[in-house]
Amino acid sequence: MRCHEVDYEVFGDDMQIVEVELDPGETVIAEAGAMNYMEDGITFESRMGDGSTPTSGVMGALMNVGKRVLTGESIFLTHFTNQGRDKHRVAFAAPYPGKIVPLDMAQLGGEIICQKDAFLCAAFGTRTDIAFQKKLGVGFFGGEGFILQRLNGDGMAFVHAGGTLIRRDLQAGEVLRVDTGCIAAFTSGIDYSIARAGNLKSMVFGGEGLFLATLRGPGTVFLQSLPFSRLADRVLQAGGIGGNKGEGSVLGGLGDMFGDR
Repeated sequence: MRCHEVDYEVFGDDMQIVEVELDPGETVIAEAGAMNYMEDGITFESRMGDGSTPTSGVMGALMNVGKRVLTGESIFLTHFTNQGRDKHRVAFAAPYPGKIVPLDMAQLGGEIICQKDAFLCAAFGTRTDIAFQKKLGVGFFGGEGFILQRLNGDGMAFVHAGGTLIRRDLQAGEVLRVDTGCIAAFTSGIDYSIARAGNLKSMVFGGEGLFLATLRGPGTVFLQSLPFSRLADRVLQAGGIGGNKGEGSVLGGLGDMFGDR
């Protein structure tokens, strides 16, 4: 199934909005609650699934719901369709400060893997699925767990990254070591594993966590400077509610164990 060919424009700097232009009959799918505004002529409907493939009965619908639950998202996707005779626009807002990343899936090999809460919206025909991490170490220590989001298609998809966005194109065999929470998305050709973050003293007191992600090319990696978990931790810390400076290190964990509750 070919994706609808939608046009778009991104507005703003730190709190961005993407405005998608739909021709008559075109549809864009989006996470529930992501819509900011829409013009007259656009209608929307909440559905269990992205509509890229026919659902095979009740069991197929339940499978789609189960996948959405595993990724921590709403069980529904909202389908916005232009029912008018002219072009109309619908806009979607980022959930927290950062950048909206337009992804031309056709130029990225038809597939992108992203963190669980990164997906914002996409042209109809894009398939949203889950990607299990096969390596046990990545599942336990990789920051994103066993489950990531997999997007397939040949149209435009839009994901959100926290803070500043960096794109790195890795050549075959080229290696990049990254804080696990700072990975926003990567193409399917990237080999993703984890490695110990330095010696024992660095792991305990360095504040960088116990493990770093190792990304090996060829492929494209999108990195974010401000993961939502880090932002939430700083907000809680500033309010005196919680948080720690350990950033996932053993030192931070010990502080949680013995601190006031």
